[in-house]
Amino acid sequence: MPKRILQGVVVSDANDKTVVVRVDRRFTHPLFKKTVRRSKKYHAHDEKNGAKLGDMVRIEECPPISKNKRWTVIAG
Repeated sequence: MPKRILQGVVVSDANDKTVVVRVDRRFTHPLFKKTVRRSKKYHAHDEKNGAKLGDMVRIEECPPISKNKRWTVIAG
């Protein structure tokens, strides 16, 4: 099964080798038929501490690294 890849914005880079990425998604509400935006935050492993606040990054799912980290930042 392929690994999921998401794209989002870095909202925190305070921790060492960890960034918090906000991923937004849009969908149509089932009853009101209006486009709704929802966001979710993911903790991602950033080995080189390369991602900074406000950067657009892609994250890929991986085996658990810590209690909250199940994603890694893709270089490039």
